[in-house]
Amino acid sequence: MSKIRNVDLFSPSGIPHIDEFVFSKEYPWELLGEIKGYVKSLIEKGLDGYHLLEGHDDVLIGEGTVIYPTASITGPTIIGKNSEVRPGAFIRGSVLIGDECVIGNSSEFKNCVMMRHCQSPHYNYVGDSILGNFAHTGAGVICSNLRSDNKPVKIHADDGDIETGIRKIGAIIGDHGDIGCQSVLNPGTIIGQNTQVYPLTMCRGVYPSDSIVKSTKEVVKKR
Repeated sequence: MSKIRNVDLFSPSGIPHIDEFVFSKEYPWELLGEIKGYVKSLIEKGLDGYHLLEGHDDVLIGEGTVIYPTASITGPTIIGKNSEVRPGAFIRGSVLIGDECVIGNSSEFKNCVMMRHCQSPHYNYVGDSILGNFAHTGAGVICSNLRSDNKPVKIHADDGDIETGIRKIGAIIGDHGDIGCQSVLNPGTIIGQNTQVYPLTMCRGVYPSDSIVKSTKEVVKKR
């Protein structure tokens, strides 16, 4: 099978509660239905170096994190240390964010995991998605999570389609994946480690690590 297991896409972040969750399953889409329950359990137990956001009993914020006044955050949500939630960000719950992340202005996040030093800084949609360490989405990148026919999402791997049985799956972006501005990642798209996507690209399927995606069908290996 294509290299689409969690151990193929992500390295340990060094954040214990993130790594425990990400590597608890073999494949990344298997995590999506578990995010809400896991985040709620962590909030109930508490985490060292985290505090409840004022006025919320289901949002934990790490030390050093800055949240701008116009951001909207719904729980259950955990935002790691030294992160930044910019003006107009909309966090809809079931969200697990690691340290040193950027949650961008006028961007929306729901049922997703962002590991360490992820950046979705401008006008992004990140739903039902997993972003690896140092993953970056350029301005206007959309992680589309629902097929137009409402059928369960398939993973279009090189060696055949994988029937997930899951209605909503966004994008899986491996460590150091970099998605160019205004690109759309169709439901179930997987971007391998260290792979770059050119701006204005529509992605569908599984893209290998250490590659450059120049268009939907044109993919070259990095030299």
